[in-house]
Amino acid sequence: MEKTLQQETPSLYPICKRCFDVIFSICVLTFLSPLLLFIAFLIKVSSKGNVLYSSVRIGKDYKKIYCLKFRTMYVDADERLGSLLEKCPKLKDEWQRYQKLKKDPRVTFIGRILRKTSLDEFPQFFDVIKGDLSVVGPRPFCENQIDDYLGSKAPKFLSIKPGITGIWQVSGRNLLTFKERMILEEAYIENLSFYQDLWIILKTVPAVIFPKGAF
Repeated sequence: MEKTLQQETPSLYPICKRCFDVIFSICVLTFLSPLLLFIAFLIKVSSKGNVLYSSVRIGKDYKKIYCLKFRTMYVDADERLGSLLEKCPKLKDEWQRYQKLKKDPRVTFIGRILRKTSLDEFPQFFDVIKGDLSVVGPRPFCENQIDDYLGSKAPKFLSIKPGITGIWQVSGRNLLTFKERMILEEAYIENLSFYQDLWIILKTVPAVIFPKGAF
């Protein structure tokens, strides 16, 4: 009989992962608190809107979660995107392939810097402590992506918590198509181990310092 994913995963792995997630997140937030407060100040004085942005995503076991980020877009971002894609077929094709735009007019000046350095995602360590995210895991999916992109593989991708960082971020990030991202993350899920998580965290450090594919 074929083993399930949970049977193949070592029993101590979820416990070790959760303990590490909480301790690591508290350390990061404590150590970087002066920088995070400074970023919040820059966002507040540079553009209208809240400092933090909460985006709806689908987490483990199809649970709807709210991921915190520093706001990097203008308050009318959705309207700007819809108008842009309607006027430019080339950008519409780019959006469909990557679910990203390399030169996104919705992003503020401060937002571009935060995205380039991944600093916009640091508030998500609060989501890790809360239990909605893990430090390492697949990127959280939007609700519309479940049916449009995951299909029959949705139960596998949603069998574990999404992560702040993961195999996608250290393997090319936005330079990869959405399909290529899924291949990498599926391989990660099939080979869960604490050592793999530590390897990804170590690879994340140079990926943040020397960003490639971040926009």
